[in-house]
Amino acid sequence: MAEKLKLELSEKYYNEALKMIPGAVAGIRRPYNFVPGEYPIFFDNAKGGKVYDVDGNEYLDYLCAYGPIIIGHREEEIDSAVIEQMKNKGFCFSLVQPVQNRLAAKLIELIPSAEMVVFVKTGSDATSTAIRVARGATDRTKVVRCGYHGWHDWCVEVKGGIPQKLYEDVHEVHYNDLDELEDVMKKHGDDMAAIIITPVGHPLAEKVQMPKPGYLEGVRALADKYGTVLIFDEIRSGFRFSLGGAQKVFGVTPDISVFGKAIANGYPISVVVGKEKYMKVLADKVFLSSTFFPNSLEQIAALKTIEILERDKVLDVIAEKGNRFAAKVKEIVKNSGYDAEFSGAPFMPFITFNRDKDQLYKKLRPAFYTELIRRKVFLQPYHHGYIAYRHTDEDLDYTANMIAEAFGELKKYI
Repeated sequence: MAEKLKLELSEKYYNEALKMIPGAVAGIRRPYNFVPGEYPIFFDNAKGGKVYDVDGNEYLDYLCAYGPIIIGHREEEIDSAVIEQMKNKGFCFSLVQPVQNRLAAKLIELIPSAEMVVFVKTGSDATSTAIRVARGATDRTKVVRCGYHGWHDWCVEVKGGIPQKLYEDVHEVHYNDLDELEDVMKKHGDDMAAIIITPVGHPLAEKVQMPKPGYLEGVRALADKYGTVLIFDEIRSGFRFSLGGAQKVFGVTPDISVFGKAIANGYPISVVVGKEKYMKVLADKVFLSSTFFPNSLEQIAALKTIEILERDKVLDVIAEKGNRFAAKVKEIVKNSGYDAEFSGAPFMPFITFNRDKDQLYKKLRPAFYTELIRRKVFLQPYHHGYIAYRHTDEDLDYTANMIAEAFGELKKYI
């Protein structure tokens, strides 16, 4: 039986932060998004595939900072390239540095939809830029969305502080439901500027979904039929499913794509790429500017990350490890005796409990993840995980065994 973790310093820092910072920590990192009282709240350091909290507990890190860590924490080769730029060149100027062009050329080489590129900082920056480009290029207003696209006014789920008029032209549909999308397009297609979807489905707290046969092709066909810009939100899937994104894997090319997270192994950069006929509106008609968008440290990190991903065939290695892990865990879940499901193989593993009329899943989910965190496996109850290059076969075998143990402990909670 695994004992509850000692988290005194985490709790101390949390209570201290509550007096100075609303919610103590930002959004998705707050304790209610985990299991309050069981998970750490403050980390101290990390290396490779492991992370350490302020109380000295060591964890196998499968949340990977919610996705950016594709190789591992504190990768010396990447950090050294960034430090060299910082020491010898600088990184924040009134004008841009040539590294901008090198990174843009590399992205155009790799990503099917990339004819032109702009650099921003966050996923929300990128999706909002893509929507602005689509509206500017089409002179239309309405948007169809499918998936999580960030915290900006047009797409955030929590509507506090946002007037309805700022999102009333945005229509939400469900992933893999082509009929629902077609109905919306029949009603509003003449004024539909963009369809923005995640090519891989990852709704909050729900299993990860791959596209059904013909789904992405059907979305592409509907966009073409109505003259609507098709945007793929590849913030999570990009530089993980392949160097060209999920669009390359599934063979469907959007008009505009957004990438972030894994592109720079943790450094803050995201990109908007797309066909020239749409992207060129950013040259004059559509405004985009920020003091920090051109900073070169993140661009250096992205180039070095991509170099390593290519050189060491990182994504192939992760896929092999992830598929092996998935086969083992699927068997454990199948034999657990609980109505649970494993999804997201090989890159984005997630164990979910199916909804039931007695709402037993609401007890099983926190119980299961309590047992996992006590066994030093850092996953999130409401968000899929990630497998990084530095996760070893031994790490993954240990994790699978701890998953089996966690299922074995659930009876005491019900």
